[in-house]
Amino acid sequence: MEFLHQAVDWIVQLVGQWGYPGIVIMMFLESSCFPFPSEVVMIPAGYLASPGYLQSANYQAGHEMSFIVVIVMGIVGSWLGALFNYYLAMLLGRPLLLKWGKYFFISEKNFEKGERFFQRHGEVGTFTARLVPVVRQYISLPAGLARMNIAHFLLWTGLGAGLWVAILTTIGYVAGQNEELIRRYSHQALLGALAFCVIVLIGYTIWYKKFRAKS
Repeated sequence: MEFLHQAVDWIVQLVGQWGYPGIVIMMFLESSCFPFPSEVVMIPAGYLASPGYLQSANYQAGHEMSFIVVIVMGIVGSWLGALFNYYLAMLLGRPLLLKWGKYFFISEKNFEKGERFFQRHGEVGTFTARLVPVVRQYISLPAGLARMNIAHFLLWTGLGAGLWVAILTTIGYVAGQNEELIRRYSHQALLGALAFCVIVLIGYTIWYKKFRAKS
């Protein structure tokens, strides 16, 4: 428990030292092919934006942040990481992407599943995938292969990433450095996000079937 507390303190200090550019850089990594969890970035950033941090014993002048700006920087980093994957897929193409994908933890089976789904339901897939762990990093690859309209890609990526970033920032803002609350709220947020994705996909499926029937 002491080690965990020290680790949380270190992450908070790191985010505080790097400031807003640090959020962008780390969220870029999280949204590209690197297995870097967004919780490690956005929850401490949310804490640095909270009144609790200003009144805490470990407060350092200049490390405090704005709640809104934290969310915006998180979205910007997510956009940059997603665009990196998007254009990487365009440049490499499917054969090379599969060949080198194993070094970035991308299996051919999972890639093909995502590719088939994306070909039919790219926009809703881009949005909901940003709320699902692991999947959120790689949904941009089939988008790039399919050469999805870049404006649509950025819109749906921004909406999905923005929702998830806002949730994590709020957890940090409310829970502070309370590890038990962070774990509880993070677990609830993940379950809620997955449930939300299911509801969205069910609603989309119903609409899609009716649309196809009319067509």
